[in-house]
Amino acid sequence: MSRLATLFSTTLSLLVLATPLAEAAALKAPTLPPVDSKSAPAPLPKPVNIRFCIFDPVGANGQIANLARDLALQARKWNLLAEIKVYLDERVAAEDFKAGQCDGVALTTLRARQFNKIVGSIDAPGNLRNYAEMKTLIRAMANPAFQPMSITGRYQVVGVVPIGSLFVMVNDRKINSIEKAAGKRVVVLDWDPSQSKMISAIGAQPVPSDLTSYGGKFNNGQADIIAAPAMAYAPLELYKGIGKNGGIFRFPLLQATGTIIIRRDFLLPKIPDLDERMSQVRDYGLQFIDSFVETLTAAEKDIPQQLWMDLSADDKLKYARMLREARIKMTRDGIYDPSMMNLMKKVRCRHEPSNEECSTFDE
Repeated sequence: MSRLATLFSTTLSLLVLATPLAEAAALKAPTLPPVDSKSAPAPLPKPVNIRFCIFDPVGANGQIANLARDLALQARKWNLLAEIKVYLDERVAAEDFKAGQCDGVALTTLRARQFNKIVGSIDAPGNLRNYAEMKTLIRAMANPAFQPMSITGRYQVVGVVPIGSLFVMVNDRKINSIEKAAGKRVVVLDWDPSQSKMISAIGAQPVPSDLTSYGGKFNNGQADIIAAPAMAYAPLELYKGIGKNGGIFRFPLLQATGTIIIRRDFLLPKIPDLDERMSQVRDYGLQFIDSFVETLTAAEKDIPQQLWMDLSADDKLKYARMLREARIKMTRDGIYDPSMMNLMKKVRCRHEPSNEECSTFDE
């Protein structure tokens, strides 16, 4: 593979991580499905108060905030009294969580990587190809054997939530190859300088942005390329950036997720059987996967069909190889955890054992 292709593949992975995942999910979150009482956690012996920090860029009336309050009502049945604090700024939510102002927090997996590198490595380029594979991964992580990997010092991952396939959206269908992305303007997160460096390395122009202006810079013509899930298309009005000449590549760069984390050091004194309780919570949470996936696939179907652009079989193979090379390189550079890369490879090969990667031993 050429040096340009290698650089672009690594850059593409960084571009993917720049997507406002939680913002998209906040705008159209699924409703709670009927609860199977048999799998619901057993009530605590006495009431326990906790503080939970939720990132919802829409604010207190956003769908993620509303969903959190619905879950808090369910938790009361288990003697868990949750106070929900909503944040417009994900960075502030993460900092308050670190400072001990929250017992738990809900963040994008990108931001959650600082608390648990194993789980935080899920959103790697080309991690999983579809929602069926994502379901398999989430079920594997609910296995008790995975629990030790969910704990990092004082922090513990409670669950992972699918947010959607990430697609490249362009304002000009002529941007249909890696080479043609050179010289174009690409939205990047302003708090991650490595993204700007990698975009510049391939001759493209980084357009720094925070989550609040991410979609707007594409829509008002300041950027030519953006990576986003289908759920962001209508709420963020990305059709304005796509315009009459643009389109969306029907090729998922990755399956994106959000992560829920707790302060184990705060909750263990309040709930001595915390590990057993967490196992019950994970089993209970598996009921929600299908509901989330149905919402995600519905958002993809809602996008006008004429906007979708299909890659040839050869291009799909080429880009899958490039994403894989980027993933391997970033793992070797210490960005991603090898154990999660190995687990996701096992998931992919379970679903598609004939894939060429399944005969290799580099992940």
